Amino acid sequence: MRRTAPVLKHWLAHNNETDRDTTSSSVRPRVLHEYDLAAFRGAVRAGAVAGVMPAYNLVNGRPNHVSPYLREQLRTWTDQELVVCSDAGAPSNLVDSEHYFDSHEEAIAAALLAGVDSFTDHDQDASKTIARVRGALERGLIDASTVDTAVGRLLTMRCGLGEFDECDEAEGAADGTDGAFDTPAHRALALEAAEQAVVLLANDGLLPLSESGVRTLTVVGPLADECKLDWYSGSLIRRSSPREALAERLSADRVVFADGLDTVRLRTAAGWVRVPDAAAEGERPVHPVHPVRPVRPVRPAEEGPAGEGPSDEGSTGEGPADEGSLNPAHTAGRTDLPPLTIGDTPTELSLADWGGGVLTLRAPSGRYLTVADDGFVRAAAERPGGWVVQETFTLEAHRDGHLLRHLGTGGYVCVAAGALKVAERDSDAEGTVFRLEVVERGEDAVARAAARADAVVVVAGNDPHIGGRETEDRTTLALPAQQERLWRAAHAANPRTALVLTSSYPYAVGKAADALPALLWTAHGGQAAGTALARVLFGDISPAGRLPQTWYASHDDLPNLLDYDIIAARATYLYFDGAPLFPFGHGLSYTDFGYGELSVRREAGLTVACEVTNSGPCDGDEVVQIYASAPGPSRVPLPHRRLIAHRRVRLRRGERVRLFFTVPVEDALGFWDVAHGRWTVDPGTYEIHAGASSADLRATATITVEGPPPAPRPVLRRGLEAADYDAADGIVLVDRAKVRGDAVACRADAVGRLLFRACDFGAGAMSMTVEAARDAATAGAGAGAGDDATVEAHLADGTTLATVAVPPTGGRYTYTTVRAVLPTSPTGVQDLHITLRGGLRLARLGFSG
Repeated sequence: MRRTAPVLKHWLAHNNETDRDTTSSSVRPRVLHEYDLAAFRGAVRAGAVAGVMPAYNLVNGRPNHVSPYLREQLRTWTDQELVVCSDAGAPSNLVDSEHYFDSHEEAIAAALLAGVDSFTDHDQDASKTIARVRGALERGLIDASTVDTAVGRLLTMRCGLGEFDECDEAEGAADGTDGAFDTPAHRALALEAAEQAVVLLANDGLLPLSESGVRTLTVVGPLADECKLDWYSGSLIRRSSPREALAERLSADRVVFADGLDTVRLRTAAGWVRVPDAAAEGERPVHPVHPVRPVRPVRPAEEGPAGEGPSDEGSTGEGPADEGSLNPAHTAGRTDLPPLTIGDTPTELSLADWGGGVLTLRAPSGRYLTVADDGFVRAAAERPGGWVVQETFTLEAHRDGHLLRHLGTGGYVCVAAGALKVAERDSDAEGTVFRLEVVERGEDAVARAAARADAVVVVAGNDPHIGGRETEDRTTLALPAQQERLWRAAHAANPRTALVLTSSYPYAVGKAADALPALLWTAHGGQAAGTALARVLFGDISPAGRLPQTWYASHDDLPNLLDYDIIAARATYLYFDGAPLFPFGHGLSYTDFGYGELSVRREAGLTVACEVTNSGPCDGDEVVQIYASAPGPSRVPLPHRRLIAHRRVRLRRGERVRLFFTVPVEDALGFWDVAHGRWTVDPGTYEIHAGASSADLRATATITVEGPPPAPRPVLRRGLEAADYDAADGIVLVDRAKVRGDAVACRADAVGRLLFRACDFGAGAMSMTVEAARDAATAGAGAGAGDDATVEAHLADGTTLATVAVPPTGGRYTYTTVRAVLPTSPTGVQDLHITLRGGLRLARLGFSG
């Protein structure tokens, strides 16, 4: 197919890889509507996507692959027939790891009824999914119309992609293109995308560099000569690393390079670790004399492994072990090269420390040490990669040396028959003790190279396959210690040093920001990444990338990994009360932009008009950002400011433009009112800001919303849904039933507390009902519970209204209603406090006069 169908990932509230298929994100209604659903809503309403992919995790105790929000929210935002495509293996997880359903027939029926259309499961074997669907049909869990609905959505998408259109080869492809790829237009687009991604974080006048003023440029760091891919990336037809692009621009003899890796040798009691000469034949050296590496040609399809998929970029071998598999976990390593041996002459290896003790070792050939299915260690990998990376190791102190553990298998490296091999993880074989001899520290080589130059560019960051990747969470925001030493050494030798972070995520680099004259960040930018960086460094273009997230000064500023309540945790730029290292939306330029008059008026929505002028020395792009805030007191916690619109605009030097933005009032000023279960905009005065980031607001206008004061909670008429609290402590949100609805339970060994503000008891409430469930198996759960499970209600002044004991109900989804007479009748509008003890699930409270 020559078109694509974009699918948004991952629905919903999915931001942890640790135990990602069994953890539940506790998401209160305000966070759900204002933050998590909002991340998808705009793109879907704009018609920019073809569907979504549910995440592995659960939300409020319910797996995302049976989320009611697929029907109740997603499909209400558009008339388009969106496709919901499962994540790989997730349909089976509903039974196998999550134990949410007793049978796969029940699971697949529930997923289809929830709105999942496409099932990615069991690799290429569709027979198991088909059998489960047939089983669900035979059991009457679904009918044919359910299947027809899913099939219809898939066929609609495929028709839209032109898959079934007739193609006249003389006229070109069915979609109206000539089927060409890697055209000049494609290459220009790749370069434009990479250029627009570069963010100038800090600049004290070092940048842009001048070709006439930089006779020699030193480029150093573990990513200075890399163009990294992910396992989901396709193969690159063209590629440019920073080193290649800068050498092409300045000429090779003006660029000095050092990768900054430690040069080491490994010794055992039997001798030195060495890479056999046969393993290096025909390979390029680690540090070529000429820094520009030829472009790797595309491998013709007939030369590639059968069924090679998009995840095979990092493969160390000749093809998947499972012929025809698209599963990256089936990638096998090369066994055609000899394993490492022990001998009298050492081989010097390049050691990269990626943080957390995770190491890669590279031979002089440029190949990485890796482990194939036979367990032998070889210098055979072009780069780290694959679903289970086989190129990472860690050193563990042991006696007078270290054990070398292979992280891909978990086994220790030992010497077997004169060769290095990884012992079986569960075997009794003891790993060989290695002594690490450092021939040269990477920072020493960097310092020498930096001292020779007029300016230095340090390129640091991450390898997308190693750490902070799918299946692995980071434990720190710190730059790896080895990379930290590199920029320090470069700067000590040459104060004209810029640090470029090429990474998948932010780092806490406050010391670098304070010390260095220039700091940049870009994500791994594809085939034109190096060229784009070179053009930014030398001022061909003015950088205009902006941070899509807050960069915190320390990981201590972050909430717990599994805390998804950004309001209570005061997280993200919306609620964070501290001082970030770099704020959301931040990014500098080589030119200056002035903001003039800002106006706002309310018509069909909020119409914001903003005047921007390029008052600086060169042409450039500005990303105009519009924020809304509520400066006065509010009945609920509101964001410090919220981005409501933005636009990237190119302005010539001296050019002025007036921009207009129209935003729905609810999107700009509203919040989800848990008291009434709807979006609302409270009356009051609001501020609309225009600026260059969330912390750099240049112009402000005010708008007043008229209307009656907010009504209190009508508890006598509507009661209280337990999940609709205003504040809480010691609780988690859980699934009220498997199909839909939320309830509240105590966290393990905790007393749960809920606060419901402004409850209107009218002339008085005489009784209270508690709707709750209690599984006998959870009796005694919760702090101080004993064998009791209770719900206690009291007022702000401490007056106890009632304490209700909840008996075992026979199951977590079996609810009972317990009524209690209130000896003290609350009247008027008051805050209500609820205390939960024991292993119960509270669904709702009711009051009657």
